[in-house]
Amino acid sequence: MTFLSSTYNPLVVLASLLISSFASYVALDLAKRVRTHDRGMAVGWWIGGSVAMGTGVWCMHFVGMLAFSLPIALGYTMALTILSWCAAVAVSAVALWVASQGTLTWQRLSSGALTMGAGICAMHYIGMAAIDVAPGIVWNPYLVLASAAIAVGASAAALQIFFWLRRSDVGHAQLHQSGAALVMGGAICGMHYTGMSAAGFPAGSVCLSANELSGAGVGVLVTLSSLALLALTLLTSMLDARLQGSLNSANLKLQSANEELSKRAFMDALTGLPNRLLFEDRLMHALLRRDRLAERTSAKLAVLFVDLDGFKPVNDQFGHATGDDVLREIAQRLSGAARDGDTVARIGGDEFLVLMEEVNTLADCAIIAARLLESLNRPVRSGERHITISASIGIVVYPDHGHKAKLIANADSAMYAAKRAGGNTYALFEAHMDAQAREQLSLQSDLRRAIELGQLQLYYQPKVDGITGHIHGVEALLRWNHPERGQVSPVVFIPLAERFNLINGLGNWVLEEACRQMRAWADDGMRMRVAINLSVHQLREDDLVERIDSALRRNQLDASQLLCEITESVAMDDVKGTQRAFDGLARIGVFLSIDDFGTGYSSLSYLRQMPATQLKIDRTFVADLEKSRDAKAIVSAVIRLAHELGLRVVAEGVETGGQRDILVGLGCDELQGFFLGRPMPAEALEAWTEGRKPDGAADFAPSVMGTELLI
Repeated sequence: MTFLSSTYNPLVVLASLLISSFASYVALDLAKRVRTHDRGMAVGWWIGGSVAMGTGVWCMHFVGMLAFSLPIALGYTMALTILSWCAAVAVSAVALWVASQGTLTWQRLSSGALTMGAGICAMHYIGMAAIDVAPGIVWNPYLVLASAAIAVGASAAALQIFFWLRRSDVGHAQLHQSGAALVMGGAICGMHYTGMSAAGFPAGSVCLSANELSGAGVGVLVTLSSLALLALTLLTSMLDARLQGSLNSANLKLQSANEELSKRAFMDALTGLPNRLLFEDRLMHALLRRDRLAERTSAKLAVLFVDLDGFKPVNDQFGHATGDDVLREIAQRLSGAARDGDTVARIGGDEFLVLMEEVNTLADCAIIAARLLESLNRPVRSGERHITISASIGIVVYPDHGHKAKLIANADSAMYAAKRAGGNTYALFEAHMDAQAREQLSLQSDLRRAIELGQLQLYYQPKVDGITGHIHGVEALLRWNHPERGQVSPVVFIPLAERFNLINGLGNWVLEEACRQMRAWADDGMRMRVAINLSVHQLREDDLVERIDSALRRNQLDASQLLCEITESVAMDDVKGTQRAFDGLARIGVFLSIDDFGTGYSSLSYLRQMPATQLKIDRTFVADLEKSRDAKAIVSAVIRLAHELGLRVVAEGVETGGQRDILVGLGCDELQGFFLGRPMPAEALEAWTEGRKPDGAADFAPSVMGTELLI
């Protein structure tokens, strides 16, 4: 059989290849869009992408057919041409659906490639059927099969390329996508022109559809429309990708910010340990687990409250940077000493909590507490310094030691029992501690309001000169007159004030009230010297000297009328801080005294450096003077030593005439105690100066009643 000779326009063939590659590039881009997690958006991209991609592939097919020419005029029937376009859109829909799946299995690859190959063949051969010729087209079955094989192979390659690009390096994604688009475009063109080669047009054939879709103008219109649709789709896809990228970036930043906020909300910034909020959350879940499994196991849980002993002087003496180093090291040691699975948290300052689950006996808790203490006893190195630290630990076990809501509070009570025992130890919670804790909370609440309610009062105890027997000054002692409890002992409320950070407020009130009273006495013609006690917390205040100087100036008092006492142990705990405070007070003319001398561990070199004017011998030595030679020898040595250093000596706790006589005989400068005069309100002291005093009691020195002041 003789066939009409056919030719191809090379420029149009090249145009079809470019259109095919461009359509493939858009298809690869659309494959990314249909994988969005937003189902509505994914369906929208799938439908719109199928139309755009199908139109692009069909356009290549249509332009490729326009590149084909015969000696006769050709045209295309409208219905079959539209049907071939529908086939292209259907093929694209299948391709994008497979691309939207999570993985490319062999089943998906094979079924998808066969379906897409059949659709491509349908598009091509329906499009060829749109050329209505008589006699009909004669097909080469081998080339038809070859074109079908190419269609299936190209489809399989396209699907693999879709999934390969997902794993492609982000930095080379565009280059890989462009190369893959050229490969796919070439494969589609290869199928098309193989299928065209399978068609033979017998000599003498006439095209019955020559007057329908035909001509270069139609080809240009189809090409431009398809390219515009593909370009618009690609632009939309790129904009969506950029928008999604921006949204993802914003989401990542927001997620990172949320994680950081969550970390800050639940983790301690300094040590990286859980904070109180996270600890309480874990404790709540641990309690729920324990209660749920209570019938099947006898295991308990425990909370250990760890409070460092004497950490404040580390900050004051070496600075907060060193203190932070110590806390970080302590946190690491506690975490290392605890069991795997235990929660170690820092709840503020120098306080830590340990949550232990699966506790069988109290001995388990004691073992861990001892291990924690041992880990803390090793010196902490910060720079060139080696700092020794210890801790007090309170242990509470659930359900043995109270309601679950009070576990931390009960552990805190047990911890303070350990502190009262001297520190560097642990204590198990006992029932009476709960009552003590409630009592202390109630007292501290009342103590906070005691100043404003006028419940505080200063009592004054006379100090008698050892040589003249006259009173030269008094010591101001704080008293709390509670409306319901009566007079609360300083032994009770002073430690309470220190624990709940109320001591500085009380100290300030004592200073102001003592100065006010001295001014009132001065207005009545009495020049009274008053001694007040300074706590370690007041010594650590940077503005202590300024406040004392301000109080003296405001009340127009001579600084030498005020004597500030600090206990020996406090002075030696923070030598540099004490030295700094003493130097500042001496500079403004305030007299200074070392209280409770003999109970601490004073270094003579430190004593010699401090600008103190007085030592006060502790009452424990005075109490044994009449029955202990050792006590008498110690007191005698202290008096001689103090006099050698130019210091006056005061003995407190003098309760008998025998004690008084011994002290006077040893050369003690001043005496103070119940035998000589009990603490009394200012009004009673004023009555004393007027002669209304106990029988045999000492008189005030002329220097107090007049103008001379003896040192």
